[in-house]
Amino acid sequence: MTTTIATQPGLLTILNAASLDKDIRRIADKVLQQERLTQEDGVTLFEKGDIGVLGALANHVRERKHGNKTYFNRNFHIEPTNVCVFTCKFCSYSRLYKNREEGWELSIDQMLDIVKKYDSQPVTEVHIVGGVHPKMNLDFFIELMQKIKAHRPDLHVKGFTPVELDYMFRKAKLSTEEGMKKMHEAGLQSLPGGGAEIFHPDIRNQICHDKVDGDGWLEIHRIAHKLGMHSNATMLYGHIEEYWHRIDHMERLRQLQDETGGFNTFIPLKFRNKQNDMAHIPESTIVGDLKMYSVARLYMDNFPHLKAYWPMLGRNTAQLTLSFGVNDLDGTIDDTTKIYSMAGSEEQNPSMNTAQLAMLIKQAGRVPVERDTVYNEIKDYGDVVFSEEELLN
Repeated sequence: MTTTIATQPGLLTILNAASLDKDIRRIADKVLQQERLTQEDGVTLFEKGDIGVLGALANHVRERKHGNKTYFNRNFHIEPTNVCVFTCKFCSYSRLYKNREEGWELSIDQMLDIVKKYDSQPVTEVHIVGGVHPKMNLDFFIELMQKIKAHRPDLHVKGFTPVELDYMFRKAKLSTEEGMKKMHEAGLQSLPGGGAEIFHPDIRNQICHDKVDGDGWLEIHRIAHKLGMHSNATMLYGHIEEYWHRIDHMERLRQLQDETGGFNTFIPLKFRNKQNDMAHIPESTIVGDLKMYSVARLYMDNFPHLKAYWPMLGRNTAQLTLSFGVNDLDGTIDDTTKIYSMAGSEEQNPSMNTAQLAMLIKQAGRVPVERDTVYNEIKDYGDVVFSEEELLN
């Protein structure tokens, strides 16, 4: 059941406090009246917003949209390679082509073997993303997707960031429209949100100068949406950016969502500082993380879902985010992603079975609901009782 402001006395108490900053009170009134926040409002929330106030407001919006439901899906990742032609300073994952012996390169048959490993399991999505390898071109990935679809037609293929796609299309001498159409026809059904980082060139030029720019990232998602595909969006926060860079980034996404309506989920991604060229920069605190999620929920008013990627945050912090605007914890993952574990995330072996992930959500006082990639509900686990064996395996 959707929660209304009338049933949240704690929020009313917070907002009626005499000590509440007048600008925050004004913005809170806009949130309660479902009025769109301005970029100035967004920056003010970061600068002046107390975490308790922001959390209460974000939770109000979250419950107005989704009640107590928290979504997850059964998915697995394929990372074709960590060999990459780009030199992003925050990346702990990739190896340059000249050092490719330090990385991995999977063949099409090896990736199909990963898919076949899940033949007897009710997974609904394969997530394909990795480095930009000069020899893994458009034709290579078209063949991969065609073979995945031939083997398991019901498996939703979500894959490839605009960084990967832009490189493939340029190498194939195709326009973005032509390239996206070929990928879609081969079996690509939706795009993940990666590669967005921070759109503003002042920051992007410092941390990832040689890959597709913010406008190019947005254009690939725009074309995907026009083809009837859905996608997600991310933002890498907690490094050298300022608050206004975050709001600028979210504003560009919000404008594209107004235009196309094709985004499902916004996913703030925490910068991790292990084994990369930005190791000297301290990571965001947990309070900073929760503030980021809260502001995202309040500012991104036309994004239906806000996701906390639990392998990157760790399970305990991911649970906390469910009280700060988040209504999605991604999926079971099954220990097939190394992008954040190599950067020093708490989850060095990111894998949870369905019972464990659902219980994580229940322990936070929420109702776990399994979804597919585009948020069709598959099963409500609210009344499901798990055995000890299910929770241990």
